[in-house]
Formats: sequence, structure tokens, C-alpha cells
Amino acid sequence: MSKKRLEVFLEFLVFGVVFGVIEDIIAVRAATGTAITAETIFIVIGIAIPFAFLGEILVDQIDFVAMWERHLERKKQKK
Repeated sequence: MSKKRLEVFLEFLVFGVVFGVIEDIIAVRAATGTAITAETIFIVIGIAIPFAFLGEILVDQIDFVAMWERHLERKKQKK
């Protein structure tokens, strides 16, 4: 992996974790109405990190635009 690609990956991973944690804390508070404690934050971080990592792997490895274009091309060929 090139240095630039690694940098972009880590940047998205960090932002994914940060925004994932914030989003999850808001969801926990809204859904349960309980106070947010350090334990809650650690649990949310533990859940957010793997999902942020998987999200980054998917974003880096799958070209959704190319997949969509292939889908549309196949659809045109069937007509």
C-alpha cells in the first residue's frame, strides 16, 4: 500500500471512528434516555472501531460506480 493510500485510509478510519462514536452516543442517549458514562463510551468505541474499519475496507476495495455502470450496460444489452 502506498504512503498516500495509507494516509487516506487512516484519515477516513479516524473520521469514521469519531463520527461513528458520536452518532452511537446520540443514538444510545435518544433510545434509552440514560446518562452517558465512561463505560458507555468505551462500549461504543469498541463497537465503532470494527465497523469503521470494515467500512474503509469496503470503500477502498469496491468501486460502486463501476459496478453500477456494468449493471446499466447489461440492462441496455438485454433490450
